[in-house]
Amino acid sequence: MFSGIISALGVVKNITYDDIYSFDIEIKKINLEEFEESNNLIKIGCSIACSGVCLTLTKKKWNILTFDVSKETMNKTNLSNWKIGNLVNLERALRVGDEIGGHFVTGHVDTVLELQKIIEEDGSRILYIKLNDEISPYIASKGSITIEGISLTVNEVNNDYFNVNIIPFTWDNTNLSKIKVHDFVNVEIDLLSRYLVNYQKKKEN
Repeated sequence: MFSGIISALGVVKNITYDDIYSFDIEIKKINLEEFEESNNLIKIGCSIACSGVCLTLTKKKWNILTFDVSKETMNKTNLSNWKIGNLVNLERALRVGDEIGGHFVTGHVDTVLELQKIIEEDGSRILYIKLNDEISPYIASKGSITIEGISLTVNEVNNDYFNVNIIPFTWDNTNLSKIKVHDFVNVEIDLLSRYLVNYQKKKEN
């Protein structure tokens, strides 16, 4: 379980494939002191959210983290588009007693959606993201959403898009600073929204 508060930024250093995909990610920038303090405690087998995807750490050498990724995960996320040099948002799993600064995030990506446009407004950026029929019932104005592992609040929902506001700190300290229109982002819907919609569907049936 995660909170959607990005602890550090990494860079994809190497990608290999031998029956399974393997990514080497170098920790480049620490956003929160707790990640630096816990870096020595990060053990092989632990879970780390990589741009919203919960992955298992299979190797660690200094500040290089290695993750093996199944074909299912490659198919369901934007990891299939990753290239050497891409920025990756990193968050270690929550520990009992940790502050929940964002909202509960599982690291199980529901879908990938296309970024339609970026508008700068009063120093912040507004991202417009194309909706699909699969998750549109779960998106509500002022509800929570996870994009690239970042806990965000939905501003506005339309028939075919929703938008979120990105403050300068989040823009500067996540991989969103490198995002471009028509890029695809990992999206995880809010757990509470999922349960409420599914409950309502069962009642109707």
